[in-house]
Amino acid sequence: MWFGILGETQARHDDGTEVPLGGPARRALLALLLVSPGAVVPAERLAEEIEPGGAVSAHALQSQVSRLRTALGPAAPIERVGAGYRIAVPEDAVDAARFEARAAAGRAALTAGDPARAAAELRRALELWRGPALAGLDGSETARAAAARLEEARLSALEDRIEAELRLGGHRSAVPELRELTARHPLRERPAGLLMRALSAQGSQTEALVVFEQTRRHLAEELGADPSAELTSLHAELLDTAPAPGPAAPPAQLTSFVGREEEAAEATALLRQARLVTLTGPGGVGKTRLAVEVAATAAAAGVCFVELAALPEDGPSEPPAGDPGPGRAARSVLAALGLRENGLQLGDGPPRTALDRLTAALTDRPLLLVLDNCEHVVDEAAALAARLLAACPRLRVLATSREPLGVIGEHVRQVRPLGEAAAVRLFTDRARAVRRGPTGDPELVRRICAALDGLPLAIELAAARLRTLEPEDLAGRLDDLLGITARGSRTSAERHRTMRAVVAWSWDLLTDAEQRAARRFTVFAGGAGGDAAREVCGTDADTLESLADKSLLETAGAGRLRMLETIRAYGTERLEEAGEGEATRRGHARHLLELHRHADPHLLRAGQLRWLPRLAAEHDNLLAALRWAVGAHERRTALELLAAASTSLWIRGASAAAAPYALALLTADEAEPGRLDGEDLGEEYAACVLLAASTPAGRPLWQRHRTAALEALAAAWPGDRPGRYPVVPFLWMMRTAGETDRRNTPHARDAFALVSSQHDCPDPWARAAARYVAGYATLGEGDADGAERAFEAAADLFRGLGDRWGTALALDALADLAAGRADREGAIALTDRALALTGELGAVEDSADLLVNRGDHHLPHDPAAAREDYSRAADLARGSGSPAALAAALRGLGDIALLEGRPQEAERLYADALDRIDPHWVKSLGNRLRCLAGLGRTAEARGDRAAARTHYDGVAAAVSALGPSVPDALRLLGLPEELVTAVGAR
Repeated sequence: MWFGILGETQARHDDGTEVPLGGPARRALLALLLVSPGAVVPAERLAEEIEPGGAVSAHALQSQVSRLRTALGPAAPIERVGAGYRIAVPEDAVDAARFEARAAAGRAALTAGDPARAAAELRRALELWRGPALAGLDGSETARAAAARLEEARLSALEDRIEAELRLGGHRSAVPELRELTARHPLRERPAGLLMRALSAQGSQTEALVVFEQTRRHLAEELGADPSAELTSLHAELLDTAPAPGPAAPPAQLTSFVGREEEAAEATALLRQARLVTLTGPGGVGKTRLAVEVAATAAAAGVCFVELAALPEDGPSEPPAGDPGPGRAARSVLAALGLRENGLQLGDGPPRTALDRLTAALTDRPLLLVLDNCEHVVDEAAALAARLLAACPRLRVLATSREPLGVIGEHVRQVRPLGEAAAVRLFTDRARAVRRGPTGDPELVRRICAALDGLPLAIELAAARLRTLEPEDLAGRLDDLLGITARGSRTSAERHRTMRAVVAWSWDLLTDAEQRAARRFTVFAGGAGGDAAREVCGTDADTLESLADKSLLETAGAGRLRMLETIRAYGTERLEEAGEGEATRRGHARHLLELHRHADPHLLRAGQLRWLPRLAAEHDNLLAALRWAVGAHERRTALELLAAASTSLWIRGASAAAAPYALALLTADEAEPGRLDGEDLGEEYAACVLLAASTPAGRPLWQRHRTAALEALAAAWPGDRPGRYPVVPFLWMMRTAGETDRRNTPHARDAFALVSSQHDCPDPWARAAARYVAGYATLGEGDADGAERAFEAAADLFRGLGDRWGTALALDALADLAAGRADREGAIALTDRALALTGELGAVEDSADLLVNRGDHHLPHDPAAAREDYSRAADLARGSGSPAALAAALRGLGDIALLEGRPQEAERLYADALDRIDPHWVKSLGNRLRCLAGLGRTAEARGDRAAARTHYDGVAAAVSALGPSVPDALRLLGLPEELVTAVGAR
């Protein structure tokens, strides 16, 4: 139901039919309740105000309420609350509330510089009015007050709408409406000002001056007041007919403006409210180009563009005695305005300075002053801006600098590198200007732009090289980011011809302490928190803050700082030149090691939610530290880093990123397997072997090192005392359990026994892992009930520690058991709980694995849900780079294809999955068997019985020792019954 009080009070059903309300008393009653929907109105006030001329009795009021309830029905209940009544309808069911919301939206759009949207919203708001607000309730004090407020809001919305239309160029159509409005409200200054602007815009300056004089006279006669400063300034602007000096216009651009449209609109809107806006950012980020675009939108109000880059950093300044003074900058502005530096001197007073001349010229003049490239004369530029803004009320300043000016009232907007889409657009646009034909594969272009930090100058310089290079050649040279842009435009300023010159320009402006901190910060590949930066760089917070102010560092959220790669490349050279590279990188690696050591005990406890994101933020730094340690033959440091980071890497599914460093470490010391840096690092050695084996390239080394590494693990975890890293023996067992029968292969058996022996270990997580492993031992003996008890005990222990990862593993095992006894709903519910836990952790690889498992539970009864789970798992696996998780998802999609009668597609998917599967990883065992069985069925579908038998034999051989019979073993592994039947009938 809808209600109206903007005019005669009325109520309408949703279909538009009007509700018969009855006489004026009931309409008045409804109107008073609708003034504040949901608010309680005292019955005494209602009785006094619903009937002009006299209050009604309490009984009569109750009768009127009862009749109104009957008319409105249950859609708009009128409730008795205490000593009053209220109508229980939402605010937006009343036209007055909708009007105020739309008027506010229109005003916000107008303030934000979007007159088109503002005009549309305000028209919609004003269309809700059908007449005077709360018409017919003149005798009600409450209604009169509400009506006055609404009428004032209506008038303001009308003025906002007219201003929006004026900004859109509707001067002629607005003049008649504004004349009527000023006639009805002669004391309102805003309509008068709008009418003056509209008349002036259509060339009727004399009429505009008449409007001002009429308004001034009305204010004086009626209120004894003068016009406001705003209206007076507008009058002075109309009177100023003297020819203005010709200010320097912003430089004309020869290329299109790409990727900064929203920032330009934001800065333009900000300049309407603020008088000083500074665009900050590193060199080459596009501050000047953005300022030019913003200035172009303000051209009608007058713009003067002043380039300060040509001023020497240490030239003479006024006054000389300790005050940096604005003298040189003031002279630059005078020159840009076309004014003489030395004006006519009257009398014997002190000589007028350039600042005096400038202040006199701009005192009453509306102007946007653009001060470009202030960073090397920032004190002078700040002094000039502060003094001019204080003396010239109609002046606005837009500055570009690599650090803020630090003036009171300054609004700073950081100009950041372009986003991926805008950077690609810019590169493509500039590349097409220098060559015909395609500008490169989109993915290649994205890679080039990412390597150039999205800096517009770097992108433009790189795109220009396509005159002589193919895109592939250009991409191949991205390691030398500064060299790629060695040639620039001959017409550009020297410091903008190469990225090296741009960075060097900023670098040379730093103090010695700032340069030292900046070059040391280059060892951080993924940014750094403030504490880490102070420790590794040997600096203080003030120096880091100064580097951020000067755009050598930028804030990256959560208190972290980062350095653009182009700046980092330059700073790295300076680090080596200073001879500080080795010591700083050693300190960086030591910091990462201590951080991961401190975090490791929390990663298998309730603190994992806090620590995993923190370590994920240091991922690139960890890899940089490993790269240095391996390359510098710091083997002990490398081994300790790998072990300390193992828990985080495995939980986050990021082990593949560290595997190349583990592989390089083992390869470099292959002559003494298991003896790296001494026997005291046995656990670290085992962690290294485990990480190396997580990629196909490391599997040969796994065969070579696994015995020695397992012996080292057994020595570290004897059962009566804990080692340092409980996750390492557990993951070792998970890897070996899948390669063959643990009962008949010594290596697998020993690894299984190692974890099982921790039932009484002092480390509680090791005890929980032992219960988990015991569940699989019991399951292998055919005791599903015993296995369930063990998994539940493990889940309880993991949960008691606050470990979501271990709990998810145990819940997944319980889900497999539920599926084995045909409890599909139970299996899905358990998997959902596990997914919720891995989702909290951001454990992408485990989430993908669980999605595949849930898809398997869905598959027999809900193939559509299964397909969705397999597809989501594939997307997650591709994003995380996990071959095992992707193999599982592809296998699931193969099952879907086979179920839907597409054997050729199923065969392709199964083969692709098999190529990615690690045959030794325990989680891959079921997927490998499903792939082999699926290939057998696809072979049968094409009539190749020999190939089908070969695949089924492979399945049977792999599981023959896992249970009392092949079919029973396959059922324990969760294979669907049709595959069990197919293999059993081989």
